[in-house]
Amino acid sequence: MEETTTFHGLGHLFMTIFLYCFSSFIVAPAITDISMAALCPGKDECSLAIYLSGFQQVITGVGSLMMMPLMGSLSDKHGRKCLLTLPMTLNILPLATLAYSRGTTIFYMYYVLKTFTSIVCEGSVLCLALAYVADNVSEGRRASAFGILTGITSCAFVCATLCARFLSIAATFQILHIATYLVAAAMAILSTLYMRLFLPDSIRDNSLGAPIVLSEKLSSPLLEDCHGHKNRIFRAIRSVREMTSLMRRSVPLFQVAMVSFFSSLAEAGLHASSMYYLKAKFHFNKDQFADLMIIFGAAGSISQVNKN
Repeated sequence: MEETTTFHGLGHLFMTIFLYCFSSFIVAPAITDISMAALCPGKDECSLAIYLSGFQQVITGVGSLMMMPLMGSLSDKHGRKCLLTLPMTLNILPLATLAYSRGTTIFYMYYVLKTFTSIVCEGSVLCLALAYVADNVSEGRRASAFGILTGITSCAFVCATLCARFLSIAATFQILHIATYLVAAAMAILSTLYMRLFLPDSIRDNSLGAPIVLSEKLSSPLLEDCHGHKNRIFRAIRSVREMTSLMRRSVPLFQVAMVSFFSSLAEAGLHASSMYYLKAKFHFNKDQFADLMIIFGAAGSISQVNKN
């Protein structure tokens, strides 16, 4: 397959991911204050909020472990765009719920919706986006394309956090205009509509359509470049048991999975506890959380640019 030199053909995918990540990240600085206000009004310490956050992460992690192989397998058959529609649409529900009210009852409704929708949404959008890139970028250029996609998510994180920094807590989950940005639920709806209207599908019925990035049409689907038995292995991943069997057969895949697991474990544990610790110990609010997140996000964006 001929290597590509530019990624302008993936512009619609990059914009879709930017809008989706923006809608997800803009609520991050405020969710700690909102959780505390709903569960422990007038207090800076709340054990219930920490326990609920930890329980949510456990359910989301276990559920994602079972759902993501299924999502990938279905996307091989029905196309990346079709499967992207599901998590991006579900992402709207918890945001719209909390936009309605911040009372305790509504917060519990948001919590339940967020927990179950995250089983499908958490990680699946990015994984399907990476699969979309792999479908349309030659093997020699995929690492750079993956880096660009990751850099766009970091950029969305910085932009969303900056927007949240200058919004009141009451406005963060509502639909309104601040400069050129729409926030939370509006951005989630916009990202889904943009994806459905402008993003071409790359795979239909287990074969590639017209490649977006390549200047010439492929004479055969990308998957045909692999050996037949490898195709059957990847398309057969529909359960945790089969995925575990695949990792046992592939040492590099197992090593990558272990690195990803421990990295995610440390990151999730630190994020879950540090926000409430800073709230209890130093009385941090949304603005201080946003300041810290901007620093982290800016550093991540710069590192991705340097890699590429």
